[in-house]
Amino acid sequence: MRADVDADGDAEVAPEAEAGTTADAEATDAAESVERALAAFRAGDPVCVHDFADREGETDIVYPAGAVDEAAVAHMRNDAGGLICVAVADPVANAFGLPFLADALDHPAVDDDPDYDDRSSFSLPVNHRETFTGITDEDRARTIVELAGAAADVDADPAGYGPEDFAAEFRAPGHVHVLRGDRDGLGGRTGHTELGLAMAEAIGAAPAAVVCEMLDDETGAALAPADAEAYARRRQIPYVEGAALVEALK
Repeated sequence: MRADVDADGDAEVAPEAEAGTTADAEATDAAESVERALAAFRAGDPVCVHDFADREGETDIVYPAGAVDEAAVAHMRNDAGGLICVAVADPVANAFGLPFLADALDHPAVDDDPDYDDRSSFSLPVNHRETFTGITDEDRARTIVELAGAAADVDADPAGYGPEDFAAEFRAPGHVHVLRGDRDGLGGRTGHTELGLAMAEAIGAAPAAVVCEMLDDETGAALAPADAEAYARRRQIPYVEGAALVEALK
């Protein structure tokens, strides 16, 4: 580190030293934000995850799927407002026999070329067979928890669970959208689907995570990162940048 001395004899820190100190502080803050996020996930609590300004530019409320209950569903629909989806890892989706939704539909409206990525991760929307309409907080929580349980079963015994088992538990169409994680995880795609699944993997949870986009009540647009971070601070929910998760978990 180089320091200059001014006319009064005081040391002046060189600009490159200041830059290095700032970079080190930012790296420390990022690492700590990941630790807080994983600690919350481990406890079954939500995390606010912002992906990237040059991607969707959205913050999602993310839960480990196995920890979701009626209160969590109400939290997401009231405080986030986007779609409540369950991301499952690629091997789990394969065992379930779940296609990408765009591949399963034969209709001229199908156009899976979003501006933010190569393709969407949407698969089938489902309800658990023991739900009624599937849309209530109770019904969606049941579907989500059962999806997490099925994902855990596949993780424990990949050959012991197949599409017929999935069909015996779930029906489509339904009210919980299932998302297929990229086969290469964060190495292939860095959406909220993969970010949530990476956190689940990091804590040894079932390979299933719930994601729901945060929307701005006044504008109807995606909630600005600064506003999402302020919300997270008020609610004592960890807020983490996608870049920090990728750096720590990829």
